[in-house]
Amino acid sequence: MVNLEVNLKGLSLKNPVMTASGTFGYGEEFDDFIDIDRLGGILVKGTTRHHREGNPYPRMAETPSGMLNAVGLQNKGVENFCNDIYPRIKHYNTNILVNVSGSTIEDYIETASMINELDRIPAIELNISCPNVKEGGMAFGTSCVSAASVVKAVRKVYNKHLMVKLSPNVTDISEIAKAVEAEGADSVSLINTLLGMAIDAESRRPLLSTITGGLSGPCVKPVALRMVWQVFRAINIPIIGLGGIMNAKDAIEFILAGASAIQIGTANFIDPQVTVKVVEGIKEYMIRHKVQNISDLVGALEIQ
Repeated sequence: MVNLEVNLKGLSLKNPVMTASGTFGYGEEFDDFIDIDRLGGILVKGTTRHHREGNPYPRMAETPSGMLNAVGLQNKGVENFCNDIYPRIKHYNTNILVNVSGSTIEDYIETASMINELDRIPAIELNISCPNVKEGGMAFGTSCVSAASVVKAVRKVYNKHLMVKLSPNVTDISEIAKAVEAEGADSVSLINTLLGMAIDAESRRPLLSTITGGLSGPCVKPVALRMVWQVFRAINIPIIGLGGIMNAKDAIEFILAGASAIQIGTANFIDPQVTVKVVEGIKEYMIRHKVQNISDLVGALEIQ
């Protein structure tokens, strides 16, 4: 027997496999395909203080080895989540995390405060890749000062596990990671999508209504791996790795680079059973390599 249990600074996972926000709905959409209780955790779609319609269509486009999305955080707001969705999903015997997004620090504070009251939600994932409308639209997560400010504010009102999702669209992601760690983040997840675009040469028009969007899928994996490895050497809190994980081999690579757990995103659109397959694949790898505890693999990359 091997031990797949993970402890993310007080947040206990039965295994290191989680789902990435925005790719797994609220979990119930996958009930016909897998036993969700077998996963380490699920990240429900981005939740904001108020109802959001999202961006106009088209807002998804396939690209070589990946996809672009510009959904725009479509959701019915945190009150709807607390009153309608939460009662439907709180029965799951796994960790349910809510991805919290906002346009102002006040949005983050109010949303986090409301979710803090839900007994079956042990953690939130703070999405700091959102544009700060009070500061000209620059994403909170693209500067140390703004990233630190939103984490500091949320930390004051949220007393459970605080995971911060980092943007890769920065010069040095390690500096952002250190800034959020200093303000009370319990863990960091990386990477969020890379900024990209696609063009229809025949019509000479962009494929997305917003022109640019978030790039995900296998094409971003080398960048994500590099960033996880860099951040692992810079901070002391756990890392959750994501970005192009399609199978157990990919997941193991992220763990070797320094991730204590992983999230699977785009692959869910291709194979709705991929998450449980990755759990089994990690277990098989550990047996084959005679590794007793998954924690022994974290950061075990051999450089020399």
